[in-house]
This record gives sequence, C-alpha cells and structure tokens, in this order.
Amino acid sequence: MKQTSEKETFRPYIPSDKVVPEFTVTSVVLGILLAVVFGGANAYLGLRVGMTVSASIPAAVISMGVLRILLKRKSILENNMVQTIGSAGESLAAGGIFTLPALFMWAEESSAIAVPSFATIAILAISGGVLGVLFMVPLRRALIVEEHGVLPFPEGTACSEVLRAGEAEGDKSKKVFRGLGIAALYKFLADGCRIFPSEVSWEIPAYKGSAIGADVLPALVGVGYICGARVSSYLLGGAVLGWFVIMPVFVLVGGDTVLFPATQAIRTLSPGILWGSYVRYIGAGAVAAGGILSLIKAFPLILSTFRSAVRGYGKTGGTKRTEQELPMKCVLFGILAVMLVLWLLPSIPVTLLSACLIVLFGFFFATVSARMVGLVGSSNNPVSGMAIATLLLASIVLKSTGNTGIAGMTTAIAIGTVICIIAAMAGDTSQDLKTGYIVGATPVRQQVGELIGAVVSGLAIGGVLYLLHAAWKFGSPELPAPQATLMKMGVEGVMGGNLPWTLIFVGVFIAVMVEILGIPVLPFAIGLYLPIYLSTPIMVGGLIRLWHEKRRKSSVDDGILFSSGMIAGEGLIGILLAVLAVAGIADRIDLSTRGIAFGKTGGVIAFALLVCLMLLQTSGDRRKR
Repeated sequence: MKQTSEKETFRPYIPSDKVVPEFTVTSVVLGILLAVVFGGANAYLGLRVGMTVSASIPAAVISMGVLRILLKRKSILENNMVQTIGSAGESLAAGGIFTLPALFMWAEESSAIAVPSFATIAILAISGGVLGVLFMVPLRRALIVEEHGVLPFPEGTACSEVLRAGEAEGDKSKKVFRGLGIAALYKFLADGCRIFPSEVSWEIPAYKGSAIGADVLPALVGVGYICGARVSSYLLGGAVLGWFVIMPVFVLVGGDTVLFPATQAIRTLSPGILWGSYVRYIGAGAVAAGGILSLIKAFPLILSTFRSAVRGYGKTGGTKRTEQELPMKCVLFGILAVMLVLWLLPSIPVTLLSACLIVLFGFFFATVSARMVGLVGSSNNPVSGMAIATLLLASIVLKSTGNTGIAGMTTAIAIGTVICIIAAMAGDTSQDLKTGYIVGATPVRQQVGELIGAVVSGLAIGGVLYLLHAAWKFGSPELPAPQATLMKMGVEGVMGGNLPWTLIFVGVFIAVMVEILGIPVLPFAIGLYLPIYLSTPIMVGGLIRLWHEKRRKSSVDDGILFSSGMIAGEGLIGILLAVLAVAGIADRIDLSTRGIAFGKTGGVIAFALLVCLMLLQTSGDRRKR
C-alpha cells in the first residue's frame, strides 16, 4: 500500500509540462570535464586503496557552483545533466580498474603477452559503458518508477535533495550545505591531514580470527541514515556472520593448513587477510546467488516492462516529457553493434561465444547491480564481487572449450572487464535516473548524456592506466591494485585447477538459507562480502534514523537533507585528495609526519563528535513542533 500510495501521489520537482534548459552545450562540456577528472582521480584511488567514491553528488555540487554562482544559470535540470555525464567517469573507472591491471601484470611476468594497447583498453571500456547504459533503458520503469518508495536509491535521492536545496532558500538548503561543510572538514582532517585514522579496528585475542572496527567516516553514516535501520541491519548481519562466525571457525579448524589463495598457515593469518582470502570468496558466492534469486523474483516485472518497452518505444507522440526514453530499436541496434565490434576487431581477444556471454551475463548483472544500488547505494555496490563471479564462470566455459593458458586468461579478463564496467555503469545510471525521476528530468536526454560520459571516460581511462603503470607498476606497494590482483589470482586458480570452489558454494547455500528464512538476501550477502568496517558506521546511521522515526518523525526529512550533505562533502574532499595524490603534493598536508596524530582513540572521539553533531543538527527545533 505504501508503494502504491507514493507512486500515485508522486510529482516531480519540475512538472512534465514545463520545459527548462537541460541538454545544453554548457552542461555537456562541463559534464565531460568532470567525467575525465573524476575518472582519473577514482582510478588512482581504487588502485591505491581498493575503494572509489561516488561522483554524482560531488558533480552536482560543483555544477551548482559553476552554473549558478559563476555563470548565473539557474536550471536544476541543467545541473542534473552535468552530474549525469560527470558521474559516468567515476563509474567506468571503478569497473575498469578491477580487471584491466591484470593484463599489465601478466605482461610484466611473461613475454608471451604484450601490454594492452590504448585502443584495446578504450574499446573494452567504451563497450562496457555503452552496454551498461543501454541495458538500463528497458529496466528504468521496473526499478525506478514501479518501485518508487520501495528502493531508496541513497545517492540518487541524496543528489536530488542537493539539487533541490540549491534551488530553495532558507533552512532546507542550509541543512544540506551544513552537512557538506562538516563532512568536508572531517574528511580533510582524517584522510588529508591524517590527524586521526579514518578506520579503527581491534582484534579480539580471546576469540581468535575475529575483529571489530569501523570506517569512521561521515558518508557511511549518511548512507545508513538514508537506507534506514532495517536495510542497515541486514548488512551488519552479513558482516557478523563473516567476522564472528566464519572467520573464527576457519582459525579453529584450519590450524597449520595452507589453503589457496593464502600462502601461510590459517592460524597465522590476521582477520583482514582471513576476510580477503576466504570470506570474500564466500561473499562473492552469496552475492551471485542472491543476484540470481532476486532476478528470478523480479523477472515477471522485468519481462512485462521489456515487452511494453519493445511495443512502445519510438512512439513518442503524446508521451509526457518525463516518460520519453531511447527508442528500443536504437537500444537493440547499439547492443548488436557492440557485440560485432568486440567479436570482429582482431585486437580484442573475444570470440563470438564470448561476445554472447558478455551480453547474457551483462544484462543479468546490470539488473542485479541496479537493484543493489537501489538498496545500499553506489558506494557500497560490490561490483568486484560480480566481477569475480563473472570471471569464474567465464574461465570455466573457456577452459571447457579448450581456451587455456595465457590466451584463455586474457580472454577471461576481457570478458570480465566489459561485464564489470556494465555493472558499474548500470548502477550509476540507475542512481542518475532516480535523481532525474525526482527532479523531473527527461529520461532520453539523461540516457544520451550517460552515453557521452561513457565514451569520453572510455577514451580517458587508457591514458590514466598507462600513466599510473609507468609511474609505479600495478601490484607494487605504491599501487597494489587489490581487486585486480584478486581477479588475476581467481582466473589463474580456475585455469590451474586450484580454486577453492567449496568456499564459493558455501556462499551460495548461505544465500539460499537466508532466502528461505525470509530475509532479503542481497543486502545480507553484500554485508557478508564487504568488510565489517563499512557495515558498522552504516548501522550507526540507520539507528539515528530509527531514533528520529520513533521520537521525532518530522525530523526524518532534516536528517535526509543533512545526510545528503555529508555524502557530498566527503565525496568532494575524496576527489580533491585523490587529485593531490596524483599531483604528488598530498604529503605536504600530512600532519602525522610532524607528530600531530591522535591514533585510534582520536578516531573514535572524532566519530562520536560527528554523531553528536548529526543528532544536534537533525533533531529540529522543539518549539516548532
């Protein structure tokens, strides 16, 4: 009833019968510039620490600063178009860096394979980006419109609040920008000046193999607040299973056993290595199974949506502006064209069978990715988990057809690269379309904007990867490329016959058990796959919202605005710090090298102060109630 009620009463910020500047030369040029900057910065950040930051909200904030303040342009839809194009760079980079560095590492290890050319990287990246956008066209109504009020789409909702706050005056905008300023200062002190650590953790000696901790960062609390206590609890439940059940059991029964991919006895491994070596495989199996189960449940809705899209797209006569989408014939032609490019170009190690696998798995993971970001947000979308599942399946198929050795492994990585980028781009596109749905954007213009961002970012990512590899080499201490190293090991494990399939199937059957119990499987599986350090602060945000809902229901809107600002503030500073790192000047602002650092205690105190500030800023004025 809640879903139906919200759908029936929903009205976009800009009505469908009102036309304002949207797809302009200014918005496209500014969006392209932001796509290149965010793509490069996130490529470095992901290769360095294994995480990227969502660029939708930072792009929206920068857009408002340039368009509204400098250029005196006041169209919210023009601002939205800038963030739509700009965020594509971050998403494409996030997908590419999880797989492509493996090709560089193999080239360093063996003379049998050459470093991939710029053209090869660009074609793989653009193919994945274009398919990710095209697959979201028939899914938009099913996931964005039909499930409005059910799937929260944290970043998409937050981005719409930021854009609307920029249009409004008074307390509403102040809440957003107050959260932005507090989070920006906090992030800069933590990860820029390094006065206190952004991650605190403690092992539990009496319960060996377990650990507790948190990434004490404002964006995660904001995501938890927007998701709510229920979804946050599912995430934490998966993390608790991994870190307080599975890992201690491994230590208890593993003893001196050395189990791939770890190279040391299990009893000697730290909790972080235990999670990275074993629980992550279990989590990948759970995410894959959860995705399949979710797809099965959603398939009737997706099928009916696809049928109506095939019948109705291209018939724009009488259609509302806010319902216009890319014609289905263009979508199908684009998918076919990408398949032919991947198959026929000699520099791309993809056969016709592989091209078909890319489309089949790509549509599946685009659907799963879009639904997952609708639950937990783009920043917590386990793209690497989906990439692992893809690479394992692709490697099995290739091995069974005789494609082994370095040739088979490079083909697997090529397939994994395209599908990984598809998943990342589909997730980003769904968030952007959610923002557009709320503010009243024209879907077809957003979809074209996403395609422009995908092409530009695909051309830029090759240069970024060549630059970073030349500077530090992938796999080095300066640029460890953790996800790409894991993908490389997984493909080698399948081709060499030493992959721990038992771990993956443990995850599969955990997901089946959770589904039988009636617990939403995807957020639980994501919590199992992600480190507990992410789930803990998300749960804190969920509890703050629960407190507001129980005691001051009218404060929830204030909390969403403030949380949106916190996500934006951390994202902006995250991008800034990544740029400073690439420029080689990040060490100049690092105060920990000068003895100004407060350790874990300082991190806990800072996080507690942040939570108190959030409660103070979002509780509202009792005299107005």
